[in-house]
Formats: sequence, C-alpha cells, structure tokens
Amino acid sequence: MPVLPTAPARALSTLLAAPRSIAAAVLLSMLVCAGCSRPQPAETDPPPEPRTAQQATELRDAIQQPLDQAEAVKQATEDAAKAQRAEIDAATGG
Repeated sequence: MPVLPTAPARALSTLLAAPRSIAAAVLLSMLVCAGCSRPQPAETDPPPEPRTAQQATELRDAIQQPLDQAEAVKQATEDAAKAQRAEIDAATGG
C-alpha cells in the first residue's frame, strides 16, 4: 500500500493557517481598541439670547399686574371695613 502524503499536507496547511490566525487576532484587537476610544463630546445647546429691555419690561409688567390688582382689592376691602365700622358706630351711638 502506498503511503499517502496527507501528513505533510496537513503540516503545511497548519503552518500557512498560523499567520492568518495571527493577522486575524491583530486585526480583531485593533478593532476592539478602536471601539474603546474616547467618546466625542456631545453638542451643546447654544446659549440663550440676552433679553432686550422691552422683553424685560413686558415680563416685569406681567408679574406686577396681578400684584397691583390684589393691592387694589385689599385697599377697597379695608375702605369698606372702615365705612362699615363707622356706620355701626353711628347706629349704636359709639
């Protein structure tokens, strides 16, 4: 029976496969390292534009209006209470 040259062929294919495996391992490690690189900073929102004097006045007026109305109601209530006390005092002779 003749001896088939399978053993040397296997040895040769193993030798040829080793550099491919090493190259694949190096390539894979480079890809992994590239994936672990520093993340890019997120884009930030632009800073808000400064308010103009007109906008500031409108905002201040919008806040002050309910306060002025409440003060007017308070004053009207106090005046009505004074008038009521005066009528009670006049009616009771006090």
